[in-house]
Amino acid sequence: MKTKPDLSFWKLWNISFGFFGVQIAYALQSANISRIFATLGADPHNLSYFWILPPLAGIIVQPIIGSASDKTWTRFGRRIPYLFVGSLIAVIIMCLLPNAGSFTKIFNAMLFGIIALMFLDTSINMAMQPFKMMVGDFVNEKQKGLAYSIQSFLCNAGSLVGYMFPFIFTFFGISNIAEKGLVPDSVIYSFYIGAAILILCVIYTTIKVKEMPPKEFEEFHGITAAEKKEKTDFISLLIHAPKVFWTVGLVQFFSWAAFMYMWTYTNGAIADNVWGTTNTATAEYQEAGNWVGVLFAIQAIGSVCWAVVLPMFKSRKFAYSFSLLLGGLGFISTQFMHNQYILFAAYFLIGFAWAAMLAMPFTILTNSISGKNMGAYLGLFNGTICIPQICAALVGGILLRVVGGKQVNMLVLAGCFLIIGAACVWIIKETLPKHKLNSAEN
Repeated sequence: MKTKPDLSFWKLWNISFGFFGVQIAYALQSANISRIFATLGADPHNLSYFWILPPLAGIIVQPIIGSASDKTWTRFGRRIPYLFVGSLIAVIIMCLLPNAGSFTKIFNAMLFGIIALMFLDTSINMAMQPFKMMVGDFVNEKQKGLAYSIQSFLCNAGSLVGYMFPFIFTFFGISNIAEKGLVPDSVIYSFYIGAAILILCVIYTTIKVKEMPPKEFEEFHGITAAEKKEKTDFISLLIHAPKVFWTVGLVQFFSWAAFMYMWTYTNGAIADNVWGTTNTATAEYQEAGNWVGVLFAIQAIGSVCWAVVLPMFKSRKFAYSFSLLLGGLGFISTQFMHNQYILFAAYFLIGFAWAAMLAMPFTILTNSISGKNMGAYLGLFNGTICIPQICAALVGGILLRVVGGKQVNMLVLAGCFLIIGAACVWIIKETLPKHKLNSAEN
């Protein structure tokens, strides 16, 4: 089997650059969806239910995209066609979703928003997954940690830009308030600019990255003629999945449930805990909504800084566990912070957990699976991201009542989840697939 060569920094950068634009779209969705639906009239106890559709769509679409791209070859490559189509759909939806309140004469605004959210998250995931697959396709085991750290850096840089857009537009005089049932212009323009940046970044990656032809790919990944003829389905892949798939998945469960509650309840928690309001029609609530973008931007800065530090740890498991622990403490500390600026410390720590979640699971997993089913396994692994979000969303309203109806208490619960995830990291035992073991022995 041929060994993948070391790649220059800029080749590693180009593989992941489009992630910058994709993550701007994802950040705009994460920071503003609860705000949009609350503005449209959603009850806080029902907010988590609106977040079920995105991961539900993802858990269906991602394995299909991963498996299909494993078997695809066009003049543009195997992963890039899916990346481009997903981004194009996301751009269209980003221009429609924040205008949901304006379509009341044609559609019910809430129903339109729900359908648009489902398509937006599906298309973002369709665009996002190929970047993770291309690192697995191109990068050798020695550089994979660096490659995913670069991807994490670009991801968080994109998040920083997306989170700050509404705050920046408001600063420059664009209206941050609107009539009841309508989304402010500061949010609408944020989605428009984010859509433009997304398509430009994806075009850059499409031009700069040339994927391996099938024969060359098979040589680098040790895929034999017999393996090519093997018929595989999702059930058999799961049955024969390496143990690390499931142990990392356990950590993922607690990690992504925690961040689901951050995305769902930060807006209400900050509005109540700092601004002292839960009335979505007030200027204070919309100001809190802008500040959520700032806090998420601080989280992204923390992630960018920590992504640089992560490769310096000698023990990957220690780095992973320690990062989740710090993030958990950040979530819990929000309970005691009633000043908008002091919250910077909490969200900076939360960024440490996010950086580890973006880099560590995929490094560990792609090192343990073969290239033949790389896309399919990464698509299935997306289930460890989607399932915890679905579970968290289903019980979110119930748990909110259990913790007294205070949304900030849901952030404390998120912190507890991350600490449990940090403990579960130590169950993971990293492995290599047979062809990589043989290569290492030779």
